[in-house]
Amino acid sequence: MEQLIQTIIIGLANGLQYALVALGYTLVYGIIELINFAHGDLFMLGSMIALGLFFLLGVTSSTPIAQAGLLILLIIALTMIATATINWSIERVAYRPLRNAPKLAPLISAIGMSFVLQNIGLLAAGPANKGFENVVPNTNILTTLLGIQTSIEFTYKQLFVAVVTIPLLVGLTWFVSRTRQGKAMRATAQDPDTAGLMGIDVNRTISLTFLIGGALAGAAGVVQILFNNATVWNLGFRFGLNSFTSAVLGGIGNLQGAVVGAIILGLINAFSDRYLSANWTNAIVFAVLITILVFRPTGLLGQQLAERA
Repeated sequence: MEQLIQTIIIGLANGLQYALVALGYTLVYGIIELINFAHGDLFMLGSMIALGLFFLLGVTSSTPIAQAGLLILLIIALTMIATATINWSIERVAYRPLRNAPKLAPLISAIGMSFVLQNIGLLAAGPANKGFENVVPNTNILTTLLGIQTSIEFTYKQLFVAVVTIPLLVGLTWFVSRTRQGKAMRATAQDPDTAGLMGIDVNRTISLTFLIGGALAGAAGVVQILFNNATVWNLGFRFGLNSFTSAVLGGIGNLQGAVVGAIILGLINAFSDRYLSANWTNAIVFAVLITILVFRPTGLLGQQLAERA
């Protein structure tokens, strides 16, 4: 039983990380029906920006807890601003001029931007993994803080993932469902031409979507570097593939679906790694994905919508 609980904890921690990146994929696809292949690499840049800020501000494992907490919040904010700005710039330069072009053109542009961001990461940090020390302790909360004698481990790192990710997920859901601009995003996603006729600034709404998606990728980059203590130039491909799979599994274009898909994918990864073999994990993940899409092509929570003209 303890082994089962431990596996679930690991799966949830990984799934919440996937969710932050998956939301960026699903937001952009929901608005302009573009699979933004550069999004995973933007996440990678976010982790590298965060790593540079940690070194610049001198945050180490010996930094006092209160000071380290404030600096981590500052680094999260700065990284989110940086990646949001990069994503906004990508939309303006690489995607907006092709908005009325055949759908293959922006897709190729997205692949090209992915390679550009990868090479920026390669030039900035080199081909080797960039390691970082444990700023967030990897100690077991259940034994050190609560005094519970158990083999189950729930670490400060896993708690940190939840503390950062869950408020961002809840905040985004509230923003999209309750605010005026969120309603504009939903209207634009449903029918951009009609939304424009109703007075919605479609270009501004799409730019805001890229800003939000970029900010979430930056937050995920900070979480990743503090959780795994390493980053590398091709991290975005591996992590982005899992996150994109999460979005498709849950129903791409659906915010709740992206989160559900990410958690399911994290659990599948964790159970496969523990009970089967890590070598089979990717095969099992995609076998589950294919099975679901065969019986429900729109994903778990996706809805079949009319084809846009």
